[in-house]
Amino acid sequence: MSITIEKILAASPVTARGQPTQLSTDAKGERIAYASGKSIFVRSIDDPSSCKQYTGHTAQTTVAKFSPSGFYIASGDASGSVRVWDAVEAVNTKGEYHIISGRINDIAWDGDSQRVIAVGDGRERFGHCITADSGNSVGEVSGHSKVINAVALRQSRPLRAATVSDDMAMCFLHGAPFKFNSKATGLHKGFVLGAAFSPDGNTLVTVGADKRIQLYDGKTGEPTKAIGEGEHTGSIFAVSWAKDSKRFVTASADQTVKLWDVEAGTVTQTWKFGEEAGVSIPDQQVGVVWPHGRSDGLIISLSLSGDLNYLVEGNPKPIKVVQGHNKSITALGAGSDGKGQTLWTGSFDGRVCNWDVSSGVGTVVDGQSHTNQVTQFTSSTGRAYSVGWDDTLRIVDESANTFAGESLKLSAQPKGVASADGRVYVVTAAGVEIYVKGQLAGKLDIADATPTAIAAQGSLVAVGLSNNAVRLYKVDSGNKLTQTHEAKNSTSQISALAFSKDGGLLAAGSTAGKIYAYKTAGLELATDRWSAHTGRVTSIAWNDAGTHAASGALDTNVFAWSLAKPGARVKALNAHKDGVNGVAWVDGGSKIASVGGDAAVKVWGVAGLQ
Repeated sequence: MSITIEKILAASPVTARGQPTQLSTDAKGERIAYASGKSIFVRSIDDPSSCKQYTGHTAQTTVAKFSPSGFYIASGDASGSVRVWDAVEAVNTKGEYHIISGRINDIAWDGDSQRVIAVGDGRERFGHCITADSGNSVGEVSGHSKVINAVALRQSRPLRAATVSDDMAMCFLHGAPFKFNSKATGLHKGFVLGAAFSPDGNTLVTVGADKRIQLYDGKTGEPTKAIGEGEHTGSIFAVSWAKDSKRFVTASADQTVKLWDVEAGTVTQTWKFGEEAGVSIPDQQVGVVWPHGRSDGLIISLSLSGDLNYLVEGNPKPIKVVQGHNKSITALGAGSDGKGQTLWTGSFDGRVCNWDVSSGVGTVVDGQSHTNQVTQFTSSTGRAYSVGWDDTLRIVDESANTFAGESLKLSAQPKGVASADGRVYVVTAAGVEIYVKGQLAGKLDIADATPTAIAAQGSLVAVGLSNNAVRLYKVDSGNKLTQTHEAKNSTSQISALAFSKDGGLLAAGSTAGKIYAYKTAGLELATDRWSAHTGRVTSIAWNDAGTHAASGALDTNVFAWSLAKPGARVKALNAHKDGVNGVAWVDGGSKIASVGGDAAVKVWGVAGLQ
């Protein structure tokens, strides 16, 4: 047996309110790179499910920039480290350099793909210039008294760089080696958030929280004129030039992206996001990039919600919106079609997405979502059910991809949810609640131990307990649960349960990382040899045939197990940074999907199942 990564349905870019998010595209306009969690994702613009993930950083990542050659990416993190690595395979770190003592906010390459300037929030300094291959110093970044938000490097000689800061100033550097030349103050009346040189090097533009767009001479750094007064009604977070150096786009907190004619100083097109009336904070535009090397004039903007919007001049609406999670995915469930073609995911912030496995496209579910962490999913006959830390059970209409009806308030925080034969079972610290057609139909109090996990199949309900036991119940027509068996093989708390499709087998995972497989009839042990995990088992799933099970745990690993050969297993080590939170079989049981702390959904091909 072997397991290989087939596709990464990538995490969305991480965003922060009131702060720009840097996006970068390669010279051909084929790929986009951005930071999310502790990873950098490099994904195809035309096929977003084609993606590479770089996991070399140990701190939260903040920025990634392609070199002009397209062969390398320089990325920065919250600890002040910059890593330079191979952009094609997203491995082979070329160099790791500690730049400043705080968060890296932006990185810029010179036109030769040799020098890098990184800036951010430091104590001794706010930025530094280095060579990409050795980390040797090639000048210094000075002149600012507060955190630097962005840096731009002129791509043609003579080399020039511009940095902009919370001190409301733009500093102009001459290079190489780079050294302070001049400082433009008094123009911006607020934090300066973005800067960019035109591709021909003749013009520099800065934008900021004061809604001002300021132009400068690209060679001397002399201010020339300000344009667009009164056009944007919110902070301008980002600016990106067209290849012709005659136009650029700006992204703003007023939920708009505007396209500018630089010579005339006028707006030629505005894209407005969210409702026309009222303020929608998730629709604030916090990043924008104009990929060069494309013939279709595509512009990509980023909403505060993490959505990537594909814009084309002359088209008033985005031609495509790429959605996903940018917080840890805490729950995964398969769709009710039984074929494993759709997946449900829920994240730490309550966002719920629906994924088409074959195309790799995710869509955020419409309607009022959870307000807190999503705990678990279950689905049956066209409906998906989710429970979360907001103590609610929510129902999704699968065909309409929207939350249906009111949320059901639970008596306590849910530990899990399961469904079978038209009933939905929610387990809380007190016991089990049974819902039928959106109404509470029955309840079971468990006093001698705290329930920790639940699974259901047909008329059987299994509950995992804090006293290390697995208890089996049968439900009758009056929605009453009666205990039939109990097994106490585990030496630690039960953390995950799963029935096989025919109900004949039950797998129980523990907080110690061990998995026990039982024959459901009398909870007789089928195997206790599935014990390779070193952290809490978070999720177990059986394939359709009931011959193999997949598991994920906090040790970051995904395993596929064989019932016939309990000692044979295939492993995907370090499948998800910060732990695996969910596994499911997809594509008719030939592949495994997994989710985790890196906010990504991954699909693994499993070959040679025995």
